[in-house]
Amino acid sequence: MSRIERFSRMKDCGIFRNFEWPKDLPEFGRYNLIYGWNGTGKTTLSRILRCLEKRTKPSGQVTIALDGRDVRGDDFPNVTVPIRVFNRDFVHESVFPVEGGDIPPIFVLGAESVEKQKKLEQLKGERAQAQERLDSASFTKQKADREFDQFCIDRARVIKETLRSAGPNRYNNYDKTDFKRDAEQMLQAGDGSTHRLSDSEREKLLTQHRAAPKAKVQEVGYTLPNTADILGRLSQLLATTVVSAAIEALKDDPELAGWTRQGLQLHRERSTERCLFCEQPLPKERLAALEAHFSAQYEQFIQRLDALIGELQALSKAAAELRLPNRAELYDDLAAEYQAAEEELKQAIKAVRSFLEDAMQLLEEKKRRAFERVEQNLKVPTVDPEVVEKLNAVIRKHNQACDEFQKRVEDARKKVADGMIAEVLEEFVSRRDASQKAMADLQTAQGEVKRLDDEINRLERDIKEHRRPADELNEDLRKYLGHDELRLEVKDTGYTITRGGEPARALSEGEMTAIALLYFLKSLQDRHFDLANGVVVLDDPVSSLDANALYLAFGFIRERTKDAGQLIILTHNFTFFRQVRNWFHHLKGQKKRDLNQRPGRFYMLDCSPSPNGRCATIQRLDPLLEQYDSEYQYLFVRVYRASRETESASLEQNYELPNMARRLLEAFLAFRQPHISGELWQKVQTVPFEEAKKYRILRFLHTHSHSSAVGEQEHDPSLLAEAPAVLKDLLEFIETQDKAHFDAMVELANRQVAEEGDE
Repeated sequence: MSRIERFSRMKDCGIFRNFEWPKDLPEFGRYNLIYGWNGTGKTTLSRILRCLEKRTKPSGQVTIALDGRDVRGDDFPNVTVPIRVFNRDFVHESVFPVEGGDIPPIFVLGAESVEKQKKLEQLKGERAQAQERLDSASFTKQKADREFDQFCIDRARVIKETLRSAGPNRYNNYDKTDFKRDAEQMLQAGDGSTHRLSDSEREKLLTQHRAAPKAKVQEVGYTLPNTADILGRLSQLLATTVVSAAIEALKDDPELAGWTRQGLQLHRERSTERCLFCEQPLPKERLAALEAHFSAQYEQFIQRLDALIGELQALSKAAAELRLPNRAELYDDLAAEYQAAEEELKQAIKAVRSFLEDAMQLLEEKKRRAFERVEQNLKVPTVDPEVVEKLNAVIRKHNQACDEFQKRVEDARKKVADGMIAEVLEEFVSRRDASQKAMADLQTAQGEVKRLDDEINRLERDIKEHRRPADELNEDLRKYLGHDELRLEVKDTGYTITRGGEPARALSEGEMTAIALLYFLKSLQDRHFDLANGVVVLDDPVSSLDANALYLAFGFIRERTKDAGQLIILTHNFTFFRQVRNWFHHLKGQKKRDLNQRPGRFYMLDCSPSPNGRCATIQRLDPLLEQYDSEYQYLFVRVYRASRETESASLEQNYELPNMARRLLEAFLAFRQPHISGELWQKVQTVPFEEAKKYRILRFLHTHSHSSAVGEQEHDPSLLAEAPAVLKDLLEFIETQDKAHFDAMVELANRQVAEEGDE
């Protein structure tokens, strides 16, 4: 916590010609009240402290004790002290920064706002350039998004038109969102190339997509003959010969032998002894010869041949009568595969039947040449033994497709869609990346604009926070002034002061004081100021205020400064002085006997003549001012003491007496004759008193006093030697008007003198 302890030394600082803090004068405490008439140095003290606040070098030679060390004025720029000073300089620099004339309607409150305003304008220029970059990035982003979006819309439309169908189908409502999702999934999987389709693959899948449900097809229940086995059996029979009493004529003539055998068989079946051809009796010898020729062995062999021929005929017939499913019964996408399997099977059957026919011809020839070997040159046909299975495999695919028709169609659609996406995946990535880059550029531009906006807003908030919110100030003004006619309206980074909704012109001194004081008190809540550890200085904060406003001002001051780390109040207004004094008197610990342990300290400023002009000093507050509730008591005692001086007083002692005497007389007459207005002369003339003495009193007061201020040394100082005599006349004047009052005041003065003597 920073604490100003004393003004150690002030030389050539305004009216402080060569001041050093008296050794017996207590240092400043937490709460400090300095009383002094106008022209006694209050403004000089507040300006020194404002230089400390602004970190500028004060005029003259200054040394203050700060936090246990002496700080010279030359070092003020290097010292950081949390201090806020309210004085006329603050009002002119920070609240009403104009010189004379009507007050402009716009105010930038706060000296800090000037630099911040410059920075704000610079940032706004940078913000305009950043906005141009943002607009360009936004245009590029919109263009990239639009092109990317249109690309996705077009691709999705092609997929939709290609794969749409009646009934439930996700591609009936396929849109850009679906396309983007599917493309992103393909990219994440990293298998785009595997989804590419050849023209034939794509056409086959589209055929599946367009297919209508079909019935199942019965598999082909046929097995190709075992041609190798047949060839083996055939070869064996062809190599077998019949041994019997052969008739040469029949042996050498197979046709005749066949005819004869058939006839013999017919004659046996009919049991006839006559030739059925010529009706001649059959010779028994001939029949026996024929029976020997066509022996049982012969017959058995012929039966074997016939059996095999019959078997081969059956196989050939089965192959010839084989009926295959119609290709149209299968799904179109299986047609080509089925056709290939069907053609291969037909070729196999054809080859097998040809083999069987050749085999049967050989067997027929063998029958005619049963008594000799028959050569054969047949070969097993080259056919795929799995040819029927291949055909049935296609049929099973068809049947499975019947069972899974919907899934098969959906899978086909997906493969087509994936293939179409895979074809444009590179372009998708290119356009997507362009959009993402445009977004990144846009975000960078937005970030720069936001950064500048945040900085601009921070500065504007700082400026506005330095002024404090208008609504709070307006509420304070309403309480302070008793009406809301005068208001502060926020405009840009300042306030417009309005009266009745219109820009306010020619503000009164009281109104300006109210606005300035309330703003200052609000600024103590600024986040840039640590009130609990800071120093607050108020120099004549209630000037130009009437009685009601003064009490209101005191209420605001007490409430807003009570928690300050250190408070220094300077005033010439006795009414305000009395309010502050009473506040300090009731502080906790103020009754302690040790003055250095009391939180509240009281001082006064006094002026005396010197060879270089008037010279101000800081001293302890006169006990009368500290103890009594009226400045009148203090003035009476001072005048009474001076009137009783028996020794010649110095000019330094007498110089302030005319001003005190004037204020004493004005206060007395204001009480005694409140009904009479006007100058002091008019009031005195109405009072019955010796005319010569009245004239002498008025001449002395008018010559050597200047209303409420001590004037410069412009009259003959020797005339001040008559001060005690004139003061006696003044006291006599008061006594003649109110003897009881005069006696009470004399008793007070004598008691005060006695108490000082005891000390």
